Order: sequence, then C-alpha cells, then structure tokens
Amino acid sequence: MTETYRTVETRGEAAFEERGSRFVGRIAPVGSVDEAEAFIEGIATDHADATHNVPAYRVRADPLREYANDDGEPGGSAGKPALTVLQREELENVAAVVTRYYGGTNLGVGGLARAYARAVKVAVEDAGVVESRPHETVVVEVEYDDSGTVRGILESADVEFEARYDERVAFRVRVPTTENDDLRDRLLSATSGRADIDVE
Repeated sequence: MTETYRTVETRGEAAFEERGSRFVGRIAPVGSVDEAEAFIEGIATDHADATHNVPAYRVRADPLREYANDDGEPGGSAGKPALTVLQREELENVAAVVTRYYGGTNLGVGGLARAYARAVKVAVEDAGVVESRPHETVVVEVEYDDSGTVRGILESADVEFEARYDERVAFRVRVPTTENDDLRDRLLSATSGRADIDVE
C-alpha cells in the first residue's frame, strides 16, 4: 500500500430532492472497519424513520476492505453506485451513508443509481479531500526525571501528543507509521532505554 492516501478531511453532509424523494449524503473519515460500521449504525439509528439508509465504505487494511449494501433498494441501484464514487475519487478510510425519504415517485434503477452516486459526491465535496498518511498511536511512559527530555524530542519531531502526570508520566503520541521506528530509537537512546513504549 502507498504511504500516503486520499481521504476526506472532516465529516460532510449534503441534501437534495429528486422527484419528491429527499436524499441526504453523509460521509466521515474513519480509521478502521469497526469505526466505519459504528458510523453507519449511528446514522441508521438516528434516521430510523427514513425509507433507506444505504452504506458504503473503503478502509485501508490488508487487503483493502470495501463494502456496500442496497438496504432494500433494487439490486445494484444504491450501494454499488455509492461505493463507485469512493473508488473513482480514490478515497480510503472513509464511510458514507445515503439516507432516502421516499417521495411517492419511483425513479427506476438508473434514476436511483444517479441519485445515490450524486448524494455521495456532494457529501465528499462538502467534507473536502486531503492527502493523509497512516498513523499509529504509541504510549511512552517514563519517570519524572526523563519527562522533560521526552517532551523535547516529541516537540522537535512535530507530532501530536498529550501528557498525563501520575506516578509516572505517560505521553500518548500520534505518529506517522513510517516515522515510528526512528522516534522510538531516539526516545530509547535519550533515556538510556528507560522509556516504556507500547503501540496502543
């Protein structure tokens, strides 16, 4: 898998009407299949009164995991068009749900496919697309004597972190996967091997 990948920047939402039916596309960045399924389940629960909640996701795993479901619409008219937009845009680590409130007019398979694809596309536009890199979260635990050294290294490495001060100091660090080994080596070297480092 490539080191960088395209995903959505934030959650996005967009709605439109098509011959009386209301379509609402929603999309979110996710880090795992579990997160994707939780997002989909949350939308389905919040909008249980809708006629359909059609899900699709693409999640970086080995191999890439792709999923779509028609949620009661005619076969191939909803989930696949929604997923196809994610594929065309080359988006990964994203989950989308298109909510439809039926308006009394049948759109036919072609009309449905266009509407579901459009709903995902406008949600993507609302969210914005960014280049991202795979990250890991690591926890670095040290005694107070080493905490200033560790904080200095983390600040110079320009990584996101938060610190918790208990009996020892625990730094929760979000680091690009490709830089993890290098950062670990620097921390162990600077603390003479005293730092406890675990991947979350």
